[in-house]
Amino acid sequence: MIGTPEILLIGTPEIILIVLVVLLLFGGKKIPELMKGLGKGVKSFRDGMNGKPDEETKKEEDEK
Repeated sequence: MIGTPEILLIGTPEIILIVLVVLLLFGGKKIPELMKGLGKGVKSFRDGMNGKPDEETKKEEDEK
């Protein structure tokens, strides 16, 4: 590809290598927990960008 940095060209072997390294570092049991935490973080970030208060902010406002 013309004009595309080589670092952005990730193929199947690179993806497989990344998955294997993640499996070795965290183990099969920790990965679902990591993905769950990542999903919550992304959801919280999106809610913050949209101006929606998170659950903790709602609880603090309800207590007042």
